[in-house]
Amino acid sequence: MSGLMTGTTGIAFIGCGYVADFYMATLPNHPELALRGVYDCDSERSKKFSGFHGVHPYSSVEELLADETVTIVVNLTNPGSHYEVSRRCLEAGKHVYSEKPFAEDLRQATDLVEFAEERGLTLSSAPCSALGETAQTVWRALRDEVIGRPRLVYAELDDGAVHQMPYRTWISPSGAPWPYEDEFRVGPTLEHAGYYVTWLTAFFGPVSEVVSFGRLIQPEKLGTPDTGFAADFTCACIEFDSGVVARLTCGTLAPENHSLQIVGDAGVLSVSECWDYGAEVKVRRRADVSESVHHYLAEAEKIPLVRPADYPFRYQDTHDMDFSRGVADMAAAIDRGASPRLSARHALHVLEIVLAISGTADATARTVIRSTFDAVEPMPWAGR
Repeated sequence: MSGLMTGTTGIAFIGCGYVADFYMATLPNHPELALRGVYDCDSERSKKFSGFHGVHPYSSVEELLADETVTIVVNLTNPGSHYEVSRRCLEAGKHVYSEKPFAEDLRQATDLVEFAEERGLTLSSAPCSALGETAQTVWRALRDEVIGRPRLVYAELDDGAVHQMPYRTWISPSGAPWPYEDEFRVGPTLEHAGYYVTWLTAFFGPVSEVVSFGRLIQPEKLGTPDTGFAADFTCACIEFDSGVVARLTCGTLAPENHSLQIVGDAGVLSVSECWDYGAEVKVRRRADVSESVHHYLAEAEKIPLVRPADYPFRYQDTHDMDFSRGVADMAAAIDRGASPRLSARHALHVLEIVLAISGTADATARTVIRSTFDAVEPMPWAGR
């Protein structure tokens, strides 16, 4: 059997689709995790995935949940199934790590969080890129007051005109097609806004209010109009309790742009890519008046990463991220009887913000955010 069976925390996958290969590729970075098996409701998909990766296929969800060696279930099903599957796993006494969004409405998400808390179980959700080297470097620079007091954030999550790309040909290594119908139905905001919202809430704390605008600009993604698709462009202004204000755009029409700028009293921090754990972090410090009469910022300087992003097992596609890092952090937290860095309450807060943005398919909305969470801890290797 695969070397993925040697760890101390047993995990299992439910869902063997496109994203499952991301987790399989990066799982060996965490030898403390032992993959006991996988299950997919499509038996052929399960057979193909398990055969390709050399892992055990469960014949049913019941068999998987009855496996006492499984501590954590990693929910990699399609978004419409996330709530039902996670709830069933929690009911069976399993801890759950879910792909995003961990539910498609706030009522279901709140139910999962409260149910897990009642049962003393751990629930966490992707994305885990806030645990990556680039995000941790930005966060360390903020704690070190490299740009003084942060005031304003510009965050972009535009992915290009996906409907003009050959998306029907995108196939994962184990042979799973990219789930384009799900992607178009759920929309880029619910799928992707969490990347930067997770970063920013970790950095700046809870959000108090969101003002958002959204439009379905291109309804003919499959060749004919489909008004069932989510907005393919959203723009939101996000106000944090700490006083920071952020503007976030999401879409699948404008050219690819995943940049982040954090503006402070003494300079600007910037990142060009949130889907790369080793992306460069730069700072432009406030210039002395003798250096420039017309510009207030000096030339950009590179800030060394808090540690190299040189983890050996990678999935390099449109992103270079260690997808399994969130599962590993969760397992470590369970082992020490603590909450993971990406806690259930933090995930709920992130989802409430993202839902406030993505729920504006043809409207403008102002939403008061009511959930909150305890402060997120930086990774131990990122310093204090």
